[in-house]
Amino acid sequence: MSHVADRHTNRFIRGVNPRRAGWRRVLAVVAVLACLSLPGKPLVAATLTTQTIASGLGVTWGMDFLDAERMVLTQRSGRAGVLNVTSGTVTWLEGVPEVHDRGQGGLLDVKRAPDYVQSGWLYFTYSQPKGMGAVTVLARARLAERRLVDWEDLLVTQSASSRNIHFGSRIAFDQQGHVFFTVGDRGQRDKAQDLGNHAGTVIRLNLDGSVPDDNPFAKDPQALAEIWSYGHRNPQGLYYDAEHDILWAIEHGPQGGDELNRIEKGQNYGWPEVTQGKEYVTGFDIGVDHKAGMVDPVKVYTPSIAPSDLVKQGTALWTGALALTHLNQIQLNAKQEPVEERRHFKARGERVRSLTVSTHGELYMATDAGRVYRISAAE
Repeated sequence: MSHVADRHTNRFIRGVNPRRAGWRRVLAVVAVLACLSLPGKPLVAATLTTQTIASGLGVTWGMDFLDAERMVLTQRSGRAGVLNVTSGTVTWLEGVPEVHDRGQGGLLDVKRAPDYVQSGWLYFTYSQPKGMGAVTVLARARLAERRLVDWEDLLVTQSASSRNIHFGSRIAFDQQGHVFFTVGDRGQRDKAQDLGNHAGTVIRLNLDGSVPDDNPFAKDPQALAEIWSYGHRNPQGLYYDAEHDILWAIEHGPQGGDELNRIEKGQNYGWPEVTQGKEYVTGFDIGVDHKAGMVDPVKVYTPSIAPSDLVKQGTALWTGALALTHLNQIQLNAKQEPVEERRHFKARGERVRSLTVSTHGELYMATDAGRVYRISAAE
């Protein structure tokens, strides 16, 4: 485990004299102690341990609990299943449509609807074959024994590209009748600044797939009404904190410049005009660090960790790291600002792909090594 306090990563500590920065450590301790009074057994220990729940899987791109014992999960290859976390057995489901299983594409995220007990809806994102390429799609279906039924594509996004990269795509609900999901720039940077397509955006819809009247561009004839925010490169983590009414997103930068962002209505997050990342081959600057009218990130990772998925447990945000193979813990203070970072399990060398929190508040992690783990504090 290592502790990281990137002096250039958190906006709120920029310009602080390092010799007077002891208060940051005090805030971190306060935040950790605060976890002890919260429900869901917050993970406050410096050292975490794992229990293997399942192994021999493929790339588990998304997972979410259906009840106390069962989680639904997706395999990027195009399979969906239900994992019993007590027995470790997986029941594979029929009814998944054809997916574009190439590069970063495939069957992507899955989340149960806020009203799942009543409606039975499960929401999926996937890359759908389209001509010589693919597009990101939001869909929903119901579970009927060993089959997904009533499959419905809610939005086939305008994000077509022949490149097999940057599909996004994570799902979150705001508990107010809306579903959000992310779409990457599809490897075509300039599209992230073009409101006439869905590439490089966070999208907001009603649960039935219709467009909310109060979406920021709903009445703009030059923009797509589904867009909530834009200027994103490839957001693969999205989480709505209902307690604080914050929509968090974490996205891949190029060579460096991964970003943690608070997503606000109608805002431009800069890509590719604003980024702290560099060109892969030459190392040249891509854009500027800051530009008026564009939102600065809350936290930047340089070098890149390659973040995937995002959840909150206790007073910490948790994200997976693909390139740097660890579970990333971002401790928040009372103002929901990052004050400390911890990196767990890096020595295992497993790319952490997806995260979820059980109905009991326990953190689960899936890696590209085909394993699902339950995380707990070391004794």
